[in-house]
Amino acid sequence: METIIRSIRKELRRSMNGVTAASMREKGVHYRMNFGVDLMRIREIAARYNPDAALAEQLWKEDVRELKILATMLYPWERYTEETAERWVAGISNQEIREQICRNLLQQLPFAGLLVNRWSGSEEEQVRTTGYWLYARLCIARADTLGEVERELLLDHAARDLKSESMLLRQAALNLLKYHGRLSESNREAVLQQVSGFNGSDDPVDQEVLDQLRFEFDLAD
Repeated sequence: METIIRSIRKELRRSMNGVTAASMREKGVHYRMNFGVDLMRIREIAARYNPDAALAEQLWKEDVRELKILATMLYPWERYTEETAERWVAGISNQEIREQICRNLLQQLPFAGLLVNRWSGSEEEQVRTTGYWLYARLCIARADTLGEVERELLLDHAARDLKSESMLLRQAALNLLKYHGRLSESNREAVLQQVSGFNGSDDPVDQEVLDQLRFEFDLAD
């Protein structure tokens, strides 16, 4: 395994983009090491290696941007357990990693809907944020596991978090409402009902939420 990891590191060094890495640091995204490699190149590197749970676990432990992303690509989803998901969600360090793990791994799991239910009700903001992004990915994929999601409770949680002080959590909640509403007319009506109290609000954040949802659902004036 160490031989494989050394090989991966060599490929990352050859693809290193210092300008991108510096830009991420300036935006507050910090790792012990960041090669600044673009996602397309990371996918090309991942394609050269066989999915392997032990390898993915080792990569995930490293505080290296590209290795964490590769871990989400190389973990065989059929071996990924709920216990592993709970452990990994606690190690999600930023929005990019959150989006990558939801797209590359979590949305494929047969228990993804159950994770959404559990995480969306978590007291930890970072965990709720991941639960919301995972639900959005399930909507995009129109995954079978959508049927396991407790939608009314999920919408309640998301509507509440539209008032959060965390910008990432607010955006995740709004993103969830948008993708949920895209699935059907009844879903759209349910979303609009959740934010009906924003009508007439003097809060510019409330108005921004309404404007974005109306635009999303082709209801803009």
